[in-house]
Amino acid sequence: MKPVQTSKAPAAIGPYSQGIIVNNLFYSSGQIPLTAEGEMVTGDVKEQTHQVFKNLMAVLEEAGASLETVVKATVFIKNMDEFASVNEVYGEYFNTHKPARSCVEVARLPKDALVEIEVIALVK
Repeated sequence: MKPVQTSKAPAAIGPYSQGIIVNNLFYSSGQIPLTAEGEMVTGDVKEQTHQVFKNLMAVLEEAGASLETVVKATVFIKNMDEFASVNEVYGEYFNTHKPARSCVEVARLPKDALVEIEVIALVK
C-alpha cells in the first residue's frame, strides 16, 4: 500500500491520507470543496462541485491516474433537490467516459459542505 499526498489538494483534516494505492487501484478519500490552502469555497453547489473536481484531479494526478481511469465514483450531497445541479457539473468532467456511480443524500458533510465525492481509479 502506498499513501498519496499532494499540496495541490487540501490536506487531510483528520487521521487519513488523501488517497491510497493498492496494487493498480487508487482509492481517494472523499474530497470536499476546500482549496489547496484549506479555505472552504463558499457559493452554490455548482461552485463547490467544481472545486471538488479540482481536488480530485490533483490527487488522481499524484497517484498516476486521471478522470479517464476512474472506474467508480461515489457522490454525497446534502440536498437531493440539488442533484440536477451536481449532475450537470459532474457531466462536464465525465462527458465521454462514464464510470459507475452512486449518489446519496446525507444529513451533513464535513465543514458543512454541500457535496463530497470519492473515486476509485486504475493507476496507469
